[in-house]
Amino acid sequence: MLEVKAYTFEEMLAEKGYLAYTNVGVSMLPLLRQRRDIIEIHKKTTPRFKKYDVVLYKRSDMYILHRILKVLPHGYLIAGDNNTFVERDVTDEMILGVMTRMIRGGKSIYPTDFKYKLYTHIWCDCYPLRMLILRARNHLKRRFSQLHR
Repeated sequence: MLEVKAYTFEEMLAEKGYLAYTNVGVSMLPLLRQRRDIIEIHKKTTPRFKKYDVVLYKRSDMYILHRILKVLPHGYLIAGDNNTFVERDVTDEMILGVMTRMIRGGKSIYPTDFKYKLYTHIWCDCYPLRMLILRARNHLKRRFSQLHR
């Protein structure tokens, strides 16, 4: 009989040093498309991460992939690219790894690529304006759906 073992993300990172998967959820849109883009995460090798890194961390029993917006003395200010809220209590101990590559349509995209960096700076440096736009969009969606019930 063939035995199949299910690995946690922590076990995969410890054993192989990296993991690759497709994300579930829309919090990292427009960068990552749900169930379509492949994400490569490498295990944590530095004591601290930097602004704009996309990190995989664990909160309770949930794995979350979000972007660091600000490095704080004892943690990070983190948000999904499509979220209208930030998390202020993410610590180094919670972070399992960092995104080192994404694959879209068979093409590798690295955080060091010019277009990726440009997207990151435009999207993250305009965070307050982006929040207003996303909140307005969400409000309009709710109103529109209420009208069509």
